[in-house]
Amino acid sequence: MNRYRDYNSYLRELFGERVQKISLDAGMICPNRDGSISTGGCIYCDSRGSGTGAFSERGISLDEQIIRAKEAAKKRYKARKFIAYFQSFTNTYAPLSQLKTLYERALSHQGIVGLSVGTRPDCIRPEVLELLNSYATKYLVWIEYGLQSAHDSTLQLINRGHDAACFEHAVRMTHNYRIKTCVHVILGLPNESREMMLETARFIAGLPLHGVKIHLLYVVKGTKMEQLFRSGQYRCLDREEYVDLVIDFLELLPPDMVIQRLTGDPPVRSELVAPLWSLEKNKTLQRIKARLKERDTWQGRLYKQFIPSG
Repeated sequence: MNRYRDYNSYLRELFGERVQKISLDAGMICPNRDGSISTGGCIYCDSRGSGTGAFSERGISLDEQIIRAKEAAKKRYKARKFIAYFQSFTNTYAPLSQLKTLYERALSHQGIVGLSVGTRPDCIRPEVLELLNSYATKYLVWIEYGLQSAHDSTLQLINRGHDAACFEHAVRMTHNYRIKTCVHVILGLPNESREMMLETARFIAGLPLHGVKIHLLYVVKGTKMEQLFRSGQYRCLDREEYVDLVIDFLELLPPDMVIQRLTGDPPVRSELVAPLWSLEKNKTLQRIKARLKERDTWQGRLYKQFIPSG
């Protein structure tokens, strides 16, 4: 029994073979760092904007990033098809002409069958959605919105710079196009109880979303989270807490929602502060699968379809 709808299986259903997602750094920035909203960024985000730093730190061109990533995926996974994932920072936060150039440069590479764009819900506008929608006739197109929590008090605490209503507006606007929508959430945010995290699951289950990425909150060097952790104001989840939270979360989601991620690990291992178990990503994934079986449960077991009032 497949107890959740995993991303790799979803891609195999569409393309009939392995499709590898490749992370890209297009040299973008974020309104939460350039002063438009704030200069500090989210309290957990590192200097690479939760990405590779390939362009921003090492100056590797977009084309070269794609070429290298394709070669690595061919060797490791025998992959022949790829999705270009604009990951670092906010990848709709630029003039439309610049975005068009970047997206089309990525799509021009042989073997690219899809485009995924990571962004913030307050950095989307109709003309960008129209542009992305124009690619959806030939490519699989996803947009990935960072939400992290459905609780405005938490969003304020972590310095997101937007509220949950902003996210909902962006999702409903995107639903008018042929674009798949993914939400990013984080488990273990400061001051959040188990029930608060499950309220986030119920919130996203009631929206027209196609996928979710569930992240563990890990602490990396040079962030506000490191200060909170070292001062004793924050305690990381242990592995078993996290595993059970993920399963509780999955139970509340629609059974057809694509689970793009169940945990995360830092791009630069040496910069991790805590928890150290987050470096053992495969072990955590195996524990989640085993725990699903132990509990005899699955994605969507407690899902109740959202029915608008009136």
